[in-house]
Amino acid sequence: MSWDVFWSALALVLVLEGILPFVSPGGWRRGFSQLLQLRDGQLRFFGLCCIVGGLLLLWIAAP
Repeated sequence: MSWDVFWSALALVLVLEGILPFVSPGGWRRGFSQLLQLRDGQLRFFGLCCIVGGLLLLWIAAP
């Protein structure tokens, strides 16, 4: 993998992560406060699902 691709992907992640707080700061704050109420196991499961989903998308999108 080229470093240019890595940095482009990282930049895209930052842009996507910033959209919701920019568009709806109140909704983002409410959603984040709900995340704080989750137990550690629930957060780990959510993180695992995100990792697996991201890897699947990379696998599908890979040339």
